[in-house]
Amino acid sequence: MDGTPGIPCLTRCLVGLFPQPILELTWFSGHFNVRFAGHLGDVWDGKARRRGPMSGTLSLVELAGHVGLLLWGTHMVGTGVQRGFGTVLRRWLGRNLGHRFRAFLTGLGVTALLQSSTATGLLATSFTATGVMALAPALAVMLGANVGTALLTQVLFFNVALLGPPLVLVGVLVFRWADDSRAKNIGRIGIGLGLMLMALSGLVHTLGPLANTPLLRSVMGALASDPVLAALVAAALTWACHSSIAIVLLVATFAATHVIEPTGALALVLGANIGGALPALVGASTSAARRLPLGNLVVRTVGVLLALPFLPAITHALELVEPSPGRLVVNFHLAFNLALAVLFLAFVSGLAQLLTRWLPDPPAPVDPGRPVYLDVAALDSATVALANAARETLRMADMVETMLRDALEVLRHGDQTRTGAIAAQNRCVDKLGGAIRRYLADVGDEQTLDHQREGARGQDILSAVINLEHVADIVANSLVEFAMRSVKRGRALTVEELDTVAAMHGELLESLRLALAVFLQAEPRDAKRLAARKGQFREFEASATALSVPLAPCEFRLPNSASTPRPRAARRRG
Repeated sequence: MDGTPGIPCLTRCLVGLFPQPILELTWFSGHFNVRFAGHLGDVWDGKARRRGPMSGTLSLVELAGHVGLLLWGTHMVGTGVQRGFGTVLRRWLGRNLGHRFRAFLTGLGVTALLQSSTATGLLATSFTATGVMALAPALAVMLGANVGTALLTQVLFFNVALLGPPLVLVGVLVFRWADDSRAKNIGRIGIGLGLMLMALSGLVHTLGPLANTPLLRSVMGALASDPVLAALVAAALTWACHSSIAIVLLVATFAATHVIEPTGALALVLGANIGGALPALVGASTSAARRLPLGNLVVRTVGVLLALPFLPAITHALELVEPSPGRLVVNFHLAFNLALAVLFLAFVSGLAQLLTRWLPDPPAPVDPGRPVYLDVAALDSATVALANAARETLRMADMVETMLRDALEVLRHGDQTRTGAIAAQNRCVDKLGGAIRRYLADVGDEQTLDHQREGARGQDILSAVINLEHVADIVANSLVEFAMRSVKRGRALTVEELDTVAAMHGELLESLRLALAVFLQAEPRDAKRLAARKGQFREFEASATALSVPLAPCEFRLPNSASTPRPRAARRRG
């Protein structure tokens, strides 16, 4: 084809899926020529091309892709912070709850790091549901979280699109080459921030040509003419996306490109504030877990009802301060949440009492084997979910301790009425253990426990659950069986045998309590004390064996701990 002038013989290369430059590769006079051919949908061989139905569809696909990229970037930042710094943030959140204003600032700071008021709400909800945090300071935390989200929107809306690609590049390099899991999560945060900035830049470029599309203008015009409908639509979209930041930034981009009038954009922002409170409320499974998200929803709904009638006046006042439509939207988002904080911070105690009255604590469950703390809504945060599983494991340990005490009474007095209770408790332990194992598996499905501490903690909990189930089986199937067989044969234990059994029983309970202390706090000193009891316990075991008493020893350790013996509950024959 040498000498054939300007024949596009290979392809027109698209750099990216979004409105990026198009390069035309041609063959001419024995060599390749590359020239700039314009932007997607603008030119073909230097001639302007009209937008047809296919190009409009492509623009909508581009728009949806940018929104998805924005949501994924927000998710990556949140998960990176939770996995890398979740324990530190949770500890910080738990320490700064003495005063409502300090709780407000803590919620603001934690949200600024997590990039999500929903994640902060999950942490606070876990505290209130387990009784660690009172409801009033938790409401103050959520007021601060809402302001923190609005501040993040302000920062992200600045024209910092050029930082997007470098952040993604640095984040990928850190994530790929770092050995430490915390450094990997820092890389994940960088990737997420870069994707968010690139998505916002792509939204602006894509919405520019769409601003004159009749269909989009008619839809936005209908929403602008009915603020209530606009708020409901935005609330539904925010609930579906689980990100108020993404929706507010999208609305601000619509306003900046003149797709929607400022008054309609403010109505959409109000709806996004309501929708941001819905995921935590829908996902909560207990009354205690629903109180905080319901309070957050009540606060936002009251604010929306107060603001809706005055949107035209608010728009006019904000235009005097900031004529830019996009900046006006994010300014309103911040002003709205600041106003809610000022209005409700003084009344969080009264609101907490009202919420407790609306959602009282249910009566204790009839089935003790039913989980109490395994909140499904907390699966998005590995730190919170593992804490819930640990609390449920402690309930399981209390059941095992009760079984051990009842078993001693059966051995002493041959009380057959306690055997049925022991068998029922054993079934509850098995049921609760299965629920904890499934919950831990769900934590692994929702999030990869790549943080070393999180993975080790999950193994600790799983090991403790398995050991407690083993102890319960031995008590129900070995000790009680021996006691009942002795009663039927008319052979009671001698005083010497009972003394040995009682001493061994006391040592066993003390070891169980110490093992639980190691499980909770992982103190090396307690672990060494637990290991030192091993020799003494073996002496009791030898004495019991000589007396034909099948009281099996149970020794616990935390996984990956060289100083603590491996959990053991050996069944022995009398």
